[in-house]
Amino acid sequence: MSADTFKFSNSVVFVPLFAVLAIWVVFWVEVKFGINLNEYGVYPRRLSGLKGVVFSPFIHGSITHLYNNTIPLAVLTAFLFYFYNSAALRVLLLGALVSGILTWAIARPSYHIGASGVIYLLASFIFFKGILAKNYRLVALSLVVVFIYGSMIWYIFPVKDGISWEGHLAGFVTGLLFAFFTKVPVPEVRKYDWEKDDYNEKDDPFLQHFDENGNFIASSEEDEPVQKVEIKYHYKESDKD
Repeated sequence: MSADTFKFSNSVVFVPLFAVLAIWVVFWVEVKFGINLNEYGVYPRRLSGLKGVVFSPFIHGSITHLYNNTIPLAVLTAFLFYFYNSAALRVLLLGALVSGILTWAIARPSYHIGASGVIYLLASFIFFKGILAKNYRLVALSLVVVFIYGSMIWYIFPVKDGISWEGHLAGFVTGLLFAFFTKVPVPEVRKYDWEKDDYNEKDDPFLQHFDENGNFIASSEEDEPVQKVEIKYHYKESDKD
């Protein structure tokens, strides 16, 4: 697999854009028509609450809640579709469903809404998959995710009232599982000639300029082939020639 595995495609732009527009349009509809869609969130261990597995990522309780989820959702979705394009749609859709079902199974009796579970899914998958892939670009991406969103780890624990830490935990665990079991093509790390098993130092034209102790061997002029250059001059005796 070549390094061309990482290619820009329309999905890198349109999928994050669609995700962001979807959550903002739903919130606008709630405000515009004065309705509350919280009952379409995940309500644990109640059959009617299963509809939230599909609808809850699009529903937010306030403009602050919506804003806090917008940028991470856009950035992490773009990362997913650029670096893991072959598995991105499967991870996003199936991962969101699994995360929602896990939230339904373990969460407190309350309506759980918001895209934060999906955000934790994406952050967890991108981080752990990069470490497991052992590709320098993907490892660097994992470090970027940790640098930008590493503080989110605290919110998988019940550290603050009013936050669905169960949804965060469900997304985090789901991303970890998908990182282990989702196969993606990873570019092979380029190996130089001196890194290969069949490499022979004696055949290396560069190393032939040094002796066994690493001292430079100056080549004599006698050893170098001399190319003779013949120069011919043409003269004109008069303008008539």
